[in-house]
Amino acid sequence: MAGRIRDEDVKAVRDAIPIDAVVSEYLQLKPAGGGNLKGLCPFHDEKSPSFQVSPSKGLYHCFGCGEGGDTLTFVMKVDHLSFTEAVERLAGQAGVTLRYEEGSHIPGRQQGERIRLVEAHRVAAQFYVEQLGGEEAEIARAFLAGRGFDQAAAEHFGVGYAPAGWDHLVRFLRGRGFTDKELILSGLASENRRGGAIDRFRGRLIWPIRDITGEVIGFGARKLRADDQGPKYLNTPETPLYKKSQVLYGIDLAKKEIARTGRAVVVEGYTDVMACHLAGVTTAIATCGTSFGGEHIKILRRLLMDNSTAEVVFTFDGDEAGQKAALRAFEDDQKFAAETSIAITPGGMDPCELRLAEGDAAVQRLIDGRTPLFAFALRSIVSRYNLDTDEGRVAAVDAAVPVVAAIKNQALRDRYAIRLVGMAGINTQAEEQSMIRRVRALSRARAAGSAPQVRPPLPAYGSPAAAQAGPAVPRGPRLDLRSPAHRAERELLKMALQHPALVSPAFDAYGEDEFTGPPYVAVRRAIAEAGGVEQADGDYLLRVREAAPDDGVRMMITELAVEPVMHKLPEIYAGEVLVRVRLYAVDRRIAEVHAMGLRLSAQNVLAGGPEMTAVQSELWALQQYGNRLRGQGAAAL
Repeated sequence: MAGRIRDEDVKAVRDAIPIDAVVSEYLQLKPAGGGNLKGLCPFHDEKSPSFQVSPSKGLYHCFGCGEGGDTLTFVMKVDHLSFTEAVERLAGQAGVTLRYEEGSHIPGRQQGERIRLVEAHRVAAQFYVEQLGGEEAEIARAFLAGRGFDQAAAEHFGVGYAPAGWDHLVRFLRGRGFTDKELILSGLASENRRGGAIDRFRGRLIWPIRDITGEVIGFGARKLRADDQGPKYLNTPETPLYKKSQVLYGIDLAKKEIARTGRAVVVEGYTDVMACHLAGVTTAIATCGTSFGGEHIKILRRLLMDNSTAEVVFTFDGDEAGQKAALRAFEDDQKFAAETSIAITPGGMDPCELRLAEGDAAVQRLIDGRTPLFAFALRSIVSRYNLDTDEGRVAAVDAAVPVVAAIKNQALRDRYAIRLVGMAGINTQAEEQSMIRRVRALSRARAAGSAPQVRPPLPAYGSPAAAQAGPAVPRGPRLDLRSPAHRAERELLKMALQHPALVSPAFDAYGEDEFTGPPYVAVRRAIAEAGGVEQADGDYLLRVREAAPDDGVRMMITELAVEPVMHKLPEIYAGEVLVRVRLYAVDRRIAEVHAMGLRLSAQNVLAGGPEMTAVQSELWALQQYGNRLRGQGAAAL
């Protein structure tokens, strides 16, 4: 069992890698103002970006689902790691040597399970690459050459070769300190009849499958010999690292271009990805042994930012199977804000075969000549019917109208309604207008609720989104951002967390009773326990978050530390919010003291008595202080 990682080493890891560099490995980030960045949240589905990252604070927060934290928290949640695993993973990337409280660190024994499996895959990938240069791998090199891939292409994609023996890789990895149990768990080895480990991939061409961060998490293997009785392609089985429904081959190479160009090209195989990239289509990706589905869509949506100008292009063979696959892709169109298109390869060729036959330019033309997926779907539906008869034409229209009604853009929907009339061979102006009305009616019916409505996730409690979201299930003590006092308290706490020097030392003199929102009281207490704003330094926010009594308060602290303040000039704003919160507190106390005086009067307490005199003196002092605050501003604090 690993000892506890030293605190100074954990801090070194946090400081070594900027949070935006880590987060941008998983989703596209764009400026959000105030030095913050925004993107689509990786922890819940959303249409517009509510996930914000503050590079200066080293924190992130989603105003949609409430998730938030620092770099380590993000890695733990997005990759399902323990704290130790997350620290070890980032330490490996940053080159930070970790020390453990209990004894020295023994490589290979004190790492978390996931870290061990990732390392095994990294070493295995190197092993396979080295084997590709051997004599036995001539058949593999010939296969690559026959498909137009030279040594440089193989190296770029990390292609390797698995020797034909039973345990070449197993023996190699044992020598590197890995156990049979780890190799079987990782999917690199299979268990034989005697309970030992044998290589899963033998005598095959190997492609490393990487996650979006570039870590090898699995392999795809193609058989090369006629005596191989296995399937044509054999992939890593489901493991703690490898979930085929959540993996896109080539995503590590394509992610930056996908985000930059706003386009992703989905192909069907490893060699197709290679061919597209080498032909200049560097946004190509492929699924790994499964059809394109919901989890893949989530990955692309985060990269494309669900921008309506973005595009996803599917490429399929022109045969019947390819057309069926295209129609399955069409069913997922509504899950994208991006436009979806299809590129059908000529003559049943895949992109790899097209490049080999006609060169790189042909692959570029294939993508450039794409067809909107709606147009393809309509043609496919209409072609099933006999358009030489009235019955066939009516049936074709009936089948295709729901497809047209599903188009998100109204102007485009009307144009496709007209196009459908022409496809069916009943192209008259009267029919066109009738079709537009019919499609619009069906679209309105769907929007009105005839189709199941998905309830959006609740905004983080107390966030700006929550203020506009209407009634919601409370997730903590109630906050009302329509309350001027609550808004002022929120802004002051944001200043105390984001710009502590601007509200110091005055803020530290503010009592908890000056905050009326119970969650804000808890945040104020955490700031005090962390030493207050006067003690703010490089670890200030970390100390405040650690002082939180529970995850709810910690989440609120993160939210306030990331949410932009409501003023472009914090230097000016600091005094304003300090005065505003103090004034609300003074006014509340004036109301309390005034009520106390009324109760004493009702009890016939003498006006000149000590009790009434004390009340009147406090009331006068409060009113004078309030007047000074209103007249002099922060100078009166």
